[in-house]
Amino acid sequence: MTAGQKEKRARLVVLGGGESGIGAAILGRKEGFEVFVSDKGRIKEKYKNVLEQYEIIWEEGQHSAEKIYSADLVMKSPGIPDRVPLVTELVKRGIPVISEIEFAAQYTDAQLIGITGSNGKTTTTMLTYHLLKNGGLDAGMAGNIGDSFAQMVAEDDKKYFVLEISSFQLDGIVSFRPGIAVITNITPDHLDRYDYKFENYIASKFRIAMNQTAEDYLIYDADDEVITDWLAKHPVPSRLLPFSLEKKIENGAYLKGDKIILTIDNDQITMSTDTLTLEGKHNVKNTMAASLVAQLVKVRKKTIRESLENFQGVEHRLEKVLKIQNVQYINDSKATNVNAVLYALDSMTAPTVWIVGGEDKGNDYTALMPLVREKVKAIICLGLDNSKIIEAFGKVADLMVETQSMEEAVKIAYKIAEKGDNVLLSPACASFDLFESYEDRGDQFKAAVKRL
Repeated sequence: MTAGQKEKRARLVVLGGGESGIGAAILGRKEGFEVFVSDKGRIKEKYKNVLEQYEIIWEEGQHSAEKIYSADLVMKSPGIPDRVPLVTELVKRGIPVISEIEFAAQYTDAQLIGITGSNGKTTTTMLTYHLLKNGGLDAGMAGNIGDSFAQMVAEDDKKYFVLEISSFQLDGIVSFRPGIAVITNITPDHLDRYDYKFENYIASKFRIAMNQTAEDYLIYDADDEVITDWLAKHPVPSRLLPFSLEKKIENGAYLKGDKIILTIDNDQITMSTDTLTLEGKHNVKNTMAASLVAQLVKVRKKTIRESLENFQGVEHRLEKVLKIQNVQYINDSKATNVNAVLYALDSMTAPTVWIVGGEDKGNDYTALMPLVREKVKAIICLGLDNSKIIEAFGKVADLMVETQSMEEAVKIAYKIAEKGDNVLLSPACASFDLFESYEDRGDQFKAAVKRL
C-alpha cells in the first residue's frame, strides 16, 4: 500500500489554483480525498470551471488559515516559496507539504523519466517525448511543461511519463523516484529562492536522484564541473550514463568528429550531427541526453536517427521569427538566466542587436563579457530596472538604449540593425516585471516583429 492510499478519505489542501494545483485537485478527488483549493491571487476562469465541474471547494484572494491547517496533506504550487509563513507553519504543525510531482507519482505504475537542469531541460524533455512517441511507446509529457502530471495520471495514465522538473518541484519530493533521471547542466539560477547560495540550488537539482537505486539510471553532462564535482563528493547509487563533447565516454555518449557515439552496455548507436535539425553545441548535448533515454527504453536505432532529423525545436528557444531586409529576428525569450544567454550568443554568426532585461534573479553577467565584446553591436534594455545591466555592459557596448515596452524595443532594434545582422531577444532575466510569463514576452516579440 502506498503512502497516498493510506491517506484516502483524508483532507487534501491544494495551495495554488494554477495548472499543477488544478491537476492535483482532480487526482485527489478521483482518489477519494476531501479536496480544498486555496489561491491568494485570482484563479483563471478556465480553472474555476474545472473545479465546479468536479465539485471541488475553492477560494481565491485569500488563504483561510483554519481551512488550511485542518489538512492531512498539502500540495503546494512550485511558485510558492518554502519560507512563506503559511508553509513554515504547516511544517511546524507536522502537516506534510509536497509537490504535485510527488503526489501524482504515487498513483501511476508508469516508468518515470525525470529531466532537470538550469538550461536545456525543455528541449531535452520535448525531444525525449518525440523519440518515445515516434518509437510507438505509450508516452505522456508533463511536469514543468504542458499539461499537469497529476491530471494526466487521473484522466489519461500512460506507460511512460517524460517529466520536465524544476528545482522548485524537486524541493517538494519525498519518495519520488524516476527510473531514468537526466541533469542537463547546473549553472547559477533562482538564487533568490536559495538564500543566494549556489550549493543550495545544486543540492535541489540532485534531489532528482535521491531515491534512485542501483536499478536506475542518471544521465548527466560530464563536461559540467559543477555536476562532476558534486557527484565526486556525493556518490549516488544509480547507474551513471555521462555525455560529453570533450572526452571519450565508454558507457554513455560522446562526440567523435561530426559523429555522436552512444553506448549502453556494448549496444552502440552512431549518428551524424549534420542531420540534426537543432543548431548549436548545447543542442548536441540535449540530443545526446534524449537519445540515451530512448536507447534505454529500446526505441529502434533507425527510429532515433529519423526522429532527430524531423524534430521541430522548442518555441521561445532560439526560434527564428522572420527575416526582414536581410536582418534575422530571433526569439529566445525562454533564456531567463545568464548561461542560457551564453549559449544563444555563442551560436550567433552575425553582428547582433541584443534585447536583454527583466526581473533580475541575482545574475552575474561576467561570463558574457567576451561574447558581448565579440558579437554584440548594440544592447537594448527591456525592463523596469535596467541599472544592473547598464552597470555590467555600459563600458562594453558601443550603443545602449533603455526601453520599457516590447513594441519600443523592437522598433529601436529595427532602426539599429543593418543588412546581415541578427536581432536577438535573449533576456537573461525573469519576465514578471513587464509580462505575464516568458511565453507572453516571446509572443509579444513575435507580434511586434510581424508588425514592422
